[in-house]
Amino acid sequence: MKPILFFLAMLPALFSAQTNVSKLKKEYIELLETSGYGNNAKAGQYYDVNGIKMYCETYGQGQPLLLIHGNGGSIIDFSKQIPFFSKHYKVIVADSRAHGKSVDKGDALTYEMMADDYAQLLQKMKIDSAYVIGWSDGGINGLLLSMRHPEKVKKLIVTGANLRPDSTAVQADVFKRVSANYAKFKEQFAAKKDKTDLDYKVLKYKRLLSEQPNINPKALQGIKVPVLVIGGDYDVIKPEHTLEIFRNIPQANLWILPNSGHSTLVVYTDEFNAKADTFFKTKFRSIKDRDREF
Repeated sequence: MKPILFFLAMLPALFSAQTNVSKLKKEYIELLETSGYGNNAKAGQYYDVNGIKMYCETYGQGQPLLLIHGNGGSIIDFSKQIPFFSKHYKVIVADSRAHGKSVDKGDALTYEMMADDYAQLLQKMKIDSAYVIGWSDGGINGLLLSMRHPEKVKKLIVTGANLRPDSTAVQADVFKRVSANYAKFKEQFAAKKDKTDLDYKVLKYKRLLSEQPNINPKALQGIKVPVLVIGGDYDVIKPEHTLEIFRNIPQANLWILPNSGHSTLVVYTDEFNAKADTFFKTKFRSIKDRDREF
C-alpha cells in the first residue's frame, strides 16, 4: 500500500469546507506525488525504536522540530511544511509505527505506543527536547508525548486532535461513517482466508480511529509547556471539543481557522507556517508571572 492512498481517501473530509475543493485537492495530490519527501535516501535513516524499525528523515539545521503525521499518513503529508521550517530548524519527520516505511509486524497499535516511539526516536538521535507539530492523530501523539515524556517537548502545536472517539468530539455524521466502516471491515477481515499485510495494516488504522484515544481532559492539566491548539471551524473535530482541549491546558493558546476543514496546515499553509514559527520563537511568561499582573 502506498502511504498516500489511505490519506487521499480522507481528502473529502479534510477539505470539506473549501469553496474550490477540486483545484485544491488536485494541487495537493500533485505536490505529495512529486515532492520526494518520505523517499529521500540522502535524508532518511532507520532507527531501532521499541522493537520496530522507524523510518525518519531530517532536513536543515537549528533547533529541533518534530513533525508528527496523522492516521494512514506519512512523511509526505508535511510537504508544505518541510521547505519552510528547514530554513531555520532541524526538521525531524518520521513515519509513525505501522505507517509509511516504518516496519512493524505487531498486532497492537495505540497512541501511547506511538508517543513512546517518538520519545525514543529523539533519544536515539541524541536530542534532549524538540518543538513539536502534530496533525490529527499526530496531535494526539503530541499531547501524549508532552504528558508521558515532558522533558522531550519544548513547545507543542496540535491541529485537529481529539481526546475520545465519540460524537461529542467528532462530527456525528463522520463518527457514524467511521464506526460503520470499521464494523464492515472487521466482518470482511474475519471472513477472509488469505489475509495480506495490507489487510492487517488497514485493520490497525481503522481500529485506532474507532476505539481510541481515551484521554481524560483533566490529564491535560499536567502539560506544562506552551501549546497552540488549532482547529478548523468546519473540522471533523468539533470546534467545541477543540475548545475543551484548549481550556484544560494551563499554557494554551487557541486558533480556530475560518472556512477550514481538518486540513488547516494545507489550506492555510503560509499563515500556519508563519504562526507556528512565531509561536516557537515567542518567549512565554510563566503562569505565576501572569497571575501577578492581576
